[in-house]
Amino acid sequence: MPASKARAEDIAARLSALGLTTRVEEHTRYTSIESEVPESLPADSWREVLEVVAEADRFGLLASSLTGRTLWAAVRRAVPATGDVRGPGHQQ
Repeated sequence: MPASKARAEDIAARLSALGLTTRVEEHTRYTSIESEVPESLPADSWREVLEVVAEADRFGLLASSLTGRTLWAAVRRAVPATGDVRGPGHQQ
């Protein structure tokens, strides 16, 4: 398993352990983790949640009166190593 996928799964598991339901999705360049955050989440839990998502490459919170609060985190996928990193126009 790639290290980036393991990081994303670890973040999702830790958020789940804090009582949040998570969704993990694979994308071309990153893996996303999303979770709905209940209004009743205690302040102490917020601190723990932020410690967890801070391990991602990016994270944020979307808040709306219509859809509630969605916490998201993104972990960049590793770029495959190649023998020639100069690009297609510079190969010899």
